[in-house]
Amino acid sequence: MSHNSIPQDLDLSFLLDIADGSNEFIVESIEMFMQQTPELLQMIATGIAAGDWTTVASASHKLKPNLGFFGMPISQATIQEVEIMAKGGAQDPELLKQKFSEVQAILAENLISLAKIKAEKETQL
Repeated sequence: MSHNSIPQDLDLSFLLDIADGSNEFIVESIEMFMQQTPELLQMIATGIAAGDWTTVASASHKLKPNLGFFGMPISQATIQEVEIMAKGGAQDPELLKQKFSEVQAILAENLISLAKIKAEKETQL
């Protein structure tokens, strides 16, 4: 657990397993995640601000498998809750916002960690 009580939610075992020793595959996968994730988070944030629950549900749904791929079960489960709440018309928008904030905080940390891992793997190419 990190110093600011954000849970550790990053396990690259699956990625490393399917990469089968290919640092190039790892770098490309991390690069794609680092590109897509902020875009999807922004779509969700914009959707929440606008009360556009269809967009929130859709972007959450797109983000979910990426989180699983990168061993982020806490974030994956939480974004699924956001997706389900949005599909239901966000009966409790404050709870939805809280859940999304939790995911944003964890992913902010994970994106920093992934950038370091990516840089490390690039030196091994």
